[in-house]
Amino acid sequence: MVQQITKGIKISVKTKFEGVRYTNYCMQYAFSYEISIENYSKDAVQLIGRSWRIFDSLKNTEVINGEGVVGKKPILAPKQKHIYNSFCLLSSPMGAMSGFFRMINFTSTKEFKVYIPTFQLMIPAILN
Repeated sequence: MVQQITKGIKISVKTKFEGVRYTNYCMQYAFSYEISIENYSKDAVQLIGRSWRIFDSLKNTEVINGEGVVGKKPILAPKQKHIYNSFCLLSSPMGAMSGFFRMINFTSTKEFKVYIPTFQLMIPAILN
């Protein structure tokens, strides 16, 4: 698990290799990840967007931007936590992801970034 705290918001990431899939005669490596977002600040915040950098060792780095996470824009009061799961398909057995969440502080009404630490996506056999 990797973790990082930005402006009182703690991001924790767990990953898992889910297996190989074939799509249009191409082999893809499936990885799932669980993201935990914990509000250790004194203010309520809302996650409004995300930006991902996906590194695949056989392709160019892909950048993905969007609203919310898995169709939601969670609001977190102080000491609250939001957990969600998603996945990524790579064309190689190893890669990595990093990025940030765009959030709004309800007290100051200012938008800020919460960084997602870089996490590795690797099939277990590569580690041996």
